[in-house]
Amino acid sequence: MRRTLLSALATLALAAPGFAFATTYDIDSAHSSTQFSVKHMMVSNVRGEFGKTSGTLNLDDKNPANSSVEATIDVTSISTREPKRDEHLKSPDFFDVAKYPTITFKSTKVEAAGQGKYKVTGDLTMHGVTKPVVLDVDGPTAELKDAWGNPRRGVTATTKLNRKEFGLGWNKALEAGGLAVGEEVAITIDAELTRKPEAVPAAAGAEKQPAEKAPAKATKPAGKK
Repeated sequence: MRRTLLSALATLALAAPGFAFATTYDIDSAHSSTQFSVKHMMVSNVRGEFGKTSGTLNLDDKNPANSSVEATIDVTSISTREPKRDEHLKSPDFFDVAKYPTITFKSTKVEAAGQGKYKVTGDLTMHGVTKPVVLDVDGPTAELKDAWGNPRRGVTATTKLNRKEFGLGWNKALEAGGLAVGEEVAITIDAELTRKPEAVPAAAGAEKQPAEKAPAKATKPAGKK
């Protein structure tokens, strides 16, 4: 009787309105990247990217507040298509990759911001400093399957931050006035997501049935052939 009651309560809980499970997606590093843009010598924008971005998205399409995301950017994968500049960016003047090889983001709040758009607030840790930032997110796109049958989605997130607030303060004054490197940095994350296989939960209250025993073979009475 007790087991029957517990099973009924579990079934009601699962059927309750608003009860849902978030779907888990991994960021496909091979098809994702983080780009940045910063003003150079007050006249043009220099663009670069971090080639390795990984992480996990737990997405509840029906209730975005239940969603969460964690991402890690490999700073050593930075590229601005200029080797000397890349080495300078990796040095203690900027990212100091020997001490701080990664940038991490962990969401604290997810809010819907229109059709197919979200505001994702979270803690960004860079160069040993953690500060809250807000990502403007487009997507995820509708799920589709790749050539191997794996479900995929895409998402783009953007934000702007002041690099000096994270301890990246190196600069050089220009003779004509102004600074060699801008302080505001625009960031764009393009991520391709692959859905993790969903675990199939056991039926609530289900009990394991004992295996049926094979019928015993009839034995002949002693003395009979």
